[in-house]
Amino acid sequence: MKKKPEISRSTGILLLLFSGCLAILSACSQQQDKPSQVTAGEWPEVTKTSKPWTRWWWMGNAVDKENLTGLLEEYEDAGLGGLEIAPIYGAKGFEDQFLEYLSPEWKEMLQHTVAKADSLNMGIDLTQGTGWPFGGPMVSPELAAQRMIVQKYRYTNGQGLDRPIVLEDKRASRFEYELHTLMAYQDGKVENLSEKLIDSLRLDWDAPGSWDLIAVFQAQTGQMVKRAAPGGQGFTLDHYSDKAVQHYLNHFEKAFEGDFPGIRSFYNDSFEVYGADFTAEFFRIFEQKRGYDLREHLPKLLAEEPDDISRRLKSDYRETIHDMLLENFTQPWTAWANSHGKLTKNQAHGSPGNLLDLYAAVDIPEGETFGSSYFPIPGIRRDSADIRNVDPDPIMLKFASSAAHLTGKNLVSTETFTWLGEHFKSAFSQAKPELEQAFLAGVNHMFYHGLTYSPKTVDFPGWLFYASLNLNTHNSLWPHFKGFNGYIQRVQSVLQSGTPDNELMMYWPVYDIWSDPQGLSKMLTVHGIDEWLHPTAFYQESKMLMEKGFGLDFVSDSMIGGLQVDAGQFLAAGGDYRSRVLIVPETSYMPVATLQNAISLAEKGGTVIFQKPPETVPGFHDHSSREEALDALWSGLSFQDKVYGQEAVEGEGQVILAENIFQALEGLGLQRESLVDEGLKFLRRDLNGEKYYYLVNHSGESVNKSIDLQYGGKEAVLMDPEQGIIGLGRNAEIAGKSSVQVNLDPGESLIVHVLNRDPGNIPNWKYDSNKPEIVSIKGPWSLEFINGGPELPEAATLDEIKPWTELDDPAVSDFSGQALYKNSFNLEQIDENGKYVLNLGQVLESARVWINGKEVAYAFGVPFKLDISEFVQKGSNQLRIEVANLMANRIRYLDQNEIVWRNYHEINFVNIDYGPFDASDWKTMPSGLRGPVNLEIHH
Repeated sequence: MKKKPEISRSTGILLLLFSGCLAILSACSQQQDKPSQVTAGEWPEVTKTSKPWTRWWWMGNAVDKENLTGLLEEYEDAGLGGLEIAPIYGAKGFEDQFLEYLSPEWKEMLQHTVAKADSLNMGIDLTQGTGWPFGGPMVSPELAAQRMIVQKYRYTNGQGLDRPIVLEDKRASRFEYELHTLMAYQDGKVENLSEKLIDSLRLDWDAPGSWDLIAVFQAQTGQMVKRAAPGGQGFTLDHYSDKAVQHYLNHFEKAFEGDFPGIRSFYNDSFEVYGADFTAEFFRIFEQKRGYDLREHLPKLLAEEPDDISRRLKSDYRETIHDMLLENFTQPWTAWANSHGKLTKNQAHGSPGNLLDLYAAVDIPEGETFGSSYFPIPGIRRDSADIRNVDPDPIMLKFASSAAHLTGKNLVSTETFTWLGEHFKSAFSQAKPELEQAFLAGVNHMFYHGLTYSPKTVDFPGWLFYASLNLNTHNSLWPHFKGFNGYIQRVQSVLQSGTPDNELMMYWPVYDIWSDPQGLSKMLTVHGIDEWLHPTAFYQESKMLMEKGFGLDFVSDSMIGGLQVDAGQFLAAGGDYRSRVLIVPETSYMPVATLQNAISLAEKGGTVIFQKPPETVPGFHDHSSREEALDALWSGLSFQDKVYGQEAVEGEGQVILAENIFQALEGLGLQRESLVDEGLKFLRRDLNGEKYYYLVNHSGESVNKSIDLQYGGKEAVLMDPEQGIIGLGRNAEIAGKSSVQVNLDPGESLIVHVLNRDPGNIPNWKYDSNKPEIVSIKGPWSLEFINGGPELPEAATLDEIKPWTELDDPAVSDFSGQALYKNSFNLEQIDENGKYVLNLGQVLESARVWINGKEVAYAFGVPFKLDISEFVQKGSNQLRIEVANLMANRIRYLDQNEIVWRNYHEINFVNIDYGPFDASDWKTMPSGLRGPVNLEIHH
């Protein structure tokens, strides 16, 4: 047999990248196309990506075709566009139904799922592994996540070692380890003794005097895949090792045997590889990347009282870890997936690296919302028990959206509502502003966290995952899920159209973080933003500028190197991305190349603002000469005093030095969106010169006035994403600026489509009047319980509207489900030009409304108002309001009666504080319609 020619690793990667480039044309076609122009007065086309998606846990992989088919049909009917399959541990008592991950039986279920999803025009993503992070039985100990354990010794000539060189960490010694490096230090002299250790107490070395020795042990972290599914248990992958990563990818290559399922993308969760700070090739790669041998400087790297040299060594160490994660895992993984026509979807946060560059290396960057935020919206419930250690921060989400914007990727996803609140107590009204905060940060492809596959034979509450919002088919809110998803779909259809439209780019000084003297490895987690993000000038200036009404994205050093300039604007993503000003906040460490690139961009016509001159260069090697080069570059700028700071004209552009960045922007004449002064938040998209404004009122006050839009047009079309109503707004254009009349109560959102063309035949928008006529809808009300449990309470007649939990019937306090409130109201005449608004008052927790037998819409969030103008009639009007409450009361009933429902392997089911879950002592959660219910007539 003729032997196949060997292919070098570098050649293999090039071939893989080439094949990936061909396949990615097919893969990327699965992303939402960006329409060149959207029809005025219509919502953009509904696609599978404009609909919300969800993570879908397969517990124990105990899935079958009948249930898969039925659930997918229910999901599609509820308005979901796709699912991300995540196999995890299973429920006890169902072990005989478990399927081994990647077994023929499991793959058959996957193929069935994909085929059924295709028939419903739904998409499927797949976690590449089970649980998280990447790992499993294919990861042998030498390919598993590694850590560096350092032990210090003393060697004296004639006396030898002060103690045996053996691993003293008892936990680490339970796993495989080896002595990787042994170094000796004496008054500036360094010796590598790695090959001179005879046994634990003897060295083949005879040197005069006393020496300090440092032993570096390479040890497994011992971390196993968390929440693994059957067949997925094993060690966590060494993400820094190209050998380990290639072996991992080859395992899937063989498992699918060239017949890859028709999924859209492979998914990787946030980097939770704890303690992984080393790999076998680390010192070799470090020397290759940084230009010196780090082993010669270990005492300084590990110094208990770090100095400037220690900071520089740590910066180099962390940058090398980043390089290995990017080049040995993220980029090869994406190239591999693309070579099979698949995308990659990745959460870079948590990684010990440059988040922007890691996000930029994948097809769909994904952020995460964890916990709940405070909003001053009247009527929003936020229980003190639901508050986590750090509130979700939209600026954290902008790392993912910025990377997508600068690299021309249209989709930015987010794992949404992780631990939004305690189980079974989270309502749509709480989820809505949290999601809107993500939309405002640039997210346009949300994923619920999430749904759990549950067979029909499993009683309420079905199979559940311990860290999930648990919006499954058993949830009492499920019948109203479609309404909430309709809102999301309409917003995302707009946010996936056109291109991002931000004026500013903010440089992220990652070297300041990498130069932190504390610790060694630096994992940039969502839980640690109080330490690595919030104290920085980068964060404070970004937050200030957004609050002042500017749109901005973040850029890394490498992104700055890839920018172009055209007509005074910065260009990226082949010209699809444009920005007007590059801002460098106060930073201590900046590479010479970054300053050089910034000045070069100014010479080509760009405007660059420095808050302060960069102090020095990062890293250790040859830092003195590099610092001289940095100083020479800066000294070469000839600044002239201006009112807002100092300006240096460079070629066709300018470099500005101004401590007050906002003042500098004003001095340059850059206009902000003044609508933020009214308490509104915004996000803007560009459609070939026309604009979409996504407006949200998260304040405590209503906005009923004409607001200015920085980018004007001939007309302004108003689009209500909650009900889908569209109308032509009252618009005035003066000197290229538009003002448009809006009515936005706290909690409401609105989309404004600014047109440069004739809008066509669009009806006028119906506005609120200053003093509407109020018609109070009084009792009696009839109340009927239509679906839910543990039993249906008796129907009742109410003299006045009130929650059903205030009835005398003892069954109501345990009930979770839906009930129907019915009444009627009379209108003596109809104003054809009037606006009729049904104000439901306080809804606990979601409502669905019919007028005269016709469905109006769902009211799922504060202020629980619906425009019913198209449904009212002269004379008697029949009103039906279906109210769905939370699962909490029924779950309490189960625990009070010791009915077993949480019975899972692994972590089982925990509360928000990761303690044993028990709802038996919960108070009854008010449920139903509190009102008051009024009809507002605006003439």
